[in-house]
Amino acid sequence: MLWESGNMLDISFTYADLEYFLLILVRVSCFVYVAPFFSMSNVPHRVKIGFSIFFAYLLYLSVDRNEVVYNTLLGYAVIVMKEALTGFLIGWGAQICTTVTSFAGSIADMEIGLSMVSLLDPTTKEQATFTGVFYQYMFTLFMIISGLYQYLLRALAETFILIPINGAVFKQEALLESILLFLGDYITIGFRIILPIFCAMIFLNCVLGVLAKVSPQLNMFAVGMQFKVLVGLIILFLSMRMLPALSDNVFTQMKRMIVSFVEGMV
Repeated sequence: MLWESGNMLDISFTYADLEYFLLILVRVSCFVYVAPFFSMSNVPHRVKIGFSIFFAYLLYLSVDRNEVVYNTLLGYAVIVMKEALTGFLIGWGAQICTTVTSFAGSIADMEIGLSMVSLLDPTTKEQATFTGVFYQYMFTLFMIISGLYQYLLRALAETFILIPINGAVFKQEALLESILLFLGDYITIGFRIILPIFCAMIFLNCVLGVLAKVSPQLNMFAVGMQFKVLVGLIILFLSMRMLPALSDNVFTQMKRMIVSFVEGMV
């Protein structure tokens, strides 16, 4: 109870209200800890927890409530697991699309000759290639500029309308089909990102092969490694103008994955 201007302000709530709010919080927190941008490991856990509670409270005030029926504690635990899996799948559907940058970076470094160089990716706290970390930073920047993080929050809020609490029906065939369709586009988008580097390296290998035949006395292995690194970095710098259009392809794929995953749980 709180007192304000001599009047009593009632902030009491029932156990049913608390249970319903906790179910919303479970879905939101699982989404926040998996979804791109929100799940960055360099974000303090207190910030993630506070944001999850705040966003869950806003959804609790705005979403129409439906009746949650259960008889035992085990029944409520099953509902909690369903909400956790729902939030995880929605966030994971967006997260797996960002792995395209790591794939593209590893292929580019293998062509340039920097595959042995590894850096600590601050977003995942895992070892990643030089170009992969660069692409990860750039696509995260484009995600902030384009406001995609707002789309992710709106998509999460709309799932409470399409998939009410304890209303998720997991269709394994539909979810598996969505993953298989993504894997087909995964390699296509990844090679589209590094296509300038890949073509430049093929042309450079042809030139070095011709020079090795013309001048056998030259050590093309030592000269070729330096040329590959130099040409690769130049092409990487020149191809930065293509990244906004390529990021749109990744973000479109991300939106499609979220929609397909939600459709697989409706």
